[in-house]
Amino acid sequence: MEHINGFKATVTAVLAALTALWGWVGWLVLLWILCMGMDVGTGMAKAAKQGNWSSSVAREGLWRKVGSIVAVLLAFIMDLFLAIVVENLPGIEFPFTYHGLLGPLVLCWYILTEAGSIAENAGELGGPVPKWLKNAIAAFRDKIDEQADDKEE
Repeated sequence: MEHINGFKATVTAVLAALTALWGWVGWLVLLWILCMGMDVGTGMAKAAKQGNWSSSVAREGLWRKVGSIVAVLLAFIMDLFLAIVVENLPGIEFPFTYHGLLGPLVLCWYILTEAGSIAENAGELGGPVPKWLKNAIAAFRDKIDEQADDKEE
């Protein structure tokens, strides 16, 4: 029993440290990583069930995951760039401090994209997936796209 309490205390301490270090954005990153893993797992299970598992198709899917990681990193780099520019432009004083917007938005978009793929895979594995859940995921993802498009104009 003491080992279980020690394990619980260790997990709690690690989670508290991560929260202190990353804040809520860190939890988005962990959620995204979890969703990517679930998508890969359910995608491979679906392909195996259908009898068409292919290492080249799996490899292509993993390359897409690498591309999404690069896109998220780029969004956070751009957030850092914007924060530096807003803070240090000579002669211009902004009435706000920029803490980042692009990284969390891109993360949310990818989480919703992965969630849609997981729901699709779950359905093809035979699990009942409510249509309203699929619609909600698509609506949230589209709303993020719409909000980002409105900001560009």
